Amino acid sequence: MVVKKTKATKKTVKKAPVKKASVKKAPVKKSPIKKSPIKKVTAKKAPKKVVVKKTNKAPSTIANNKSKIAPYKPKKKEKYMSAAMKKHFIAVLLLWKEHLKDEMKKTFDHLKTKGETYADPVDRASQEEEFAFELRTRDRERKLISKIATSIEQIKNDDYGWCESCGDEIGIKRLEARPTATHCIDCKTLDEIKEKQLNG
Repeated sequence: MVVKKTKATKKTVKKAPVKKASVKKAPVKKSPIKKSPIKKVTAKKAPKKVVVKKTNKAPSTIANNKSKIAPYKPKKKEKYMSAAMKKHFIAVLLLWKEHLKDEMKKTFDHLKTKGETYADPVDRASQEEEFAFELRTRDRERKLISKIATSIEQIKNDDYGWCESCGDEIGIKRLEARPTATHCIDCKTLDEIKEKQLNG
């Protein structure tokens, strides 16, 4: 018996396309973030340092120190540069001289105590500037002390209160303002005008 070989028909099974299961992502619920109130940090301002410059009294302001002695009021028909008037101006000049000497002593003590040198050049320069200013002021006061001594000598020699240029009275008001004055107001004004023209 002959067996016929038949071609086996291969049945191709078409696979049905596999549907990919689309996974629906559940919408992510954003939880509301509670914003903590932002605290405004205000920078505390440092208290301003008040820099007090030590200003040494110039001779013009020191002249006001003699206000401890009341201005001289001349009596009616009192002679110019009477004994009482001379006594008053000697007291004014001596008080002024003592005050200047006290100021000079304070300066020298200050220079001794603050004599340290700073590492920072700016601090050193500032200190030197302060010292130079004090020394200039003291030098003016030293000259003023010698003028005061001259004025006291003039009182003793009866030359005080008279203008050196014209020989006229200087005046009590001018002497109260500037006890070491040697010229009347007119001569002093002329001197100042001449000085301005020369330096001009």
